[in-house]
Formats: sequence, C-alpha cells, structure tokens
Amino acid sequence: MIVQKELFGEDKHIEFKLEIPKKHEKFLKDIIAFANTSGGKIIVGVEDETGRVVGLGDHNPFKLSDAISNMISDACTPQIYSEITAKTVEGETILEVEVFPGPNRPYYLKTMGKERSAYVRMNGTSRPASEIRLKELEMEGMHTSYDTLWEIGCNYDAEATQSLMESMYQTALSNSKSVEEKSGIYKLTVEKLEDFGIVRKEEGRFVPTRAFTLLTRPKERYVKIQCALFKGTDKVDFIDRKEFGGAIQGQVEEAHQFVLRHTE
Repeated sequence: MIVQKELFGEDKHIEFKLEIPKKHEKFLKDIIAFANTSGGKIIVGVEDETGRVVGLGDHNPFKLSDAISNMISDACTPQIYSEITAKTVEGETILEVEVFPGPNRPYYLKTMGKERSAYVRMNGTSRPASEIRLKELEMEGMHTSYDTLWEIGCNYDAEATQSLMESMYQTALSNSKSVEEKSGIYKLTVEKLEDFGIVRKEEGRFVPTRAFTLLTRPKERYVKIQCALFKGTDKVDFIDRKEFGGAIQGQVEEAHQFVLRHTE
C-alpha cells in the first residue's frame, strides 16, 4: 500500500523512515528540528521516497518504542517531549513518533553542542540553525521577546518617557466611544510601562527597551511604512505614494489614514 503523508497531518511536519538508521544522528536530527520548530511526526516502517508501507519486520514495536525513547533521552538536551504509538496500516505495524514543540529551546545533541546540532525545519527539511536563528531559539527558550530586550547604548530619557505616556493616554481617550469609557482611562506611570515591557530595570535604574525605541525614536533605516496607490493593476504608474517614518504608532495611524483617503 502507498500511504500519503496527509493521512498523518501536514506534509511539511511529516518524515517517513523505513527503519532507524545505524547512525542515530540522522534520525535524531529530525527529532530535534521538530522540537525546535512547530512539532511533527516521524513514521517508522514507511519508505520515504515511495510512501510504501513496509512495516517493522521482525522488530517488536514495544521494544523499538522503548529504544527510541531512550535514544532521544540519552542523546538530546534539554529533554524532548515525544509520544510513540504503534499503529496498523493494511496489516503492517508501523510506529508514529510524535514530537511536540519544545518550550526550553534550543534542543541539540549533547555530543555536538548547540552551535552544530540545533536543527530546525525549513521547507520540509531539517537543517542546522543559522547564527541568527540560534539566538532566536535561545530567546524563545528564555520566554523573552525581542521588543522587551534592553536597548544597549541608549539611556533612559525621562522627557521622552513622559511624552510617550501622554501620547498613549490621549490615544486611549480618542479611541473611547463614550463618556463612560473615557472615565475609566487613567494616565500611565513609569511602573506601568515597566509592566508592559516598554522600560525595564537594570541594577536598580530604568533603562529603555527596544519597544521604547520603536515607540519614540526608531532607527529610520529599518522602521518605515511605504504606501502607494497605483493606476491600474500592473503596478507601474503611481497616483499617490507616501513613506512614513518616526514613532511606530504614528506610522500606523498615518498609513491607516492613507488607506481611508483612497477608499472612501
């Protein structure tokens, strides 16, 4: 029988293995990649290229399941969470190894280190994480987002902070639809900005985060919104075009107004 990957889920999250390779690293590479990305399944007992169900042969599915669990536990770090199930397809026994997205990233092989063996899924294949992706995995493992990181090299600016809090307060008021809603809006404090992750404390003093920079003085080279209205559908002749810079919340509002002007 030829089995389709779609029977087990999304194609990019499925790997077929005829058997466990003698070099376990080839098998563990996919395990790690699934844990470092969005999870997936490895189906043992199915030919990869043809999708033909071969089964496990003389292998006891329960012993093989234990061997796979031990292999993952012994070779990978941090611990990867998986669930192994024996299934019967057209009279043949196969193993479904489901790997769950891991919260303690990056996962990698103990013997090779994370720089060489923190694999990720890309276009349906397992590849070593790039230097940038590895840093992202480390941040994900610390449950830290980019915008809450300290903006190194920038000092806390009390005037800019006060201006931002006033701007946020006025925006909240303007978005209120009733007197009752307005009455429930209060001015922000620096402590509330800290709760939001816009500023943070380092060594007892406030410092700006990257979110603060985006909301007050973003790097113009990288943070811009470009809007354009074309004549026709070939995207050659412009009727109107604008580029918005500055604080990111202002950019969003200006882009919104641009769209409204040309759709009313």
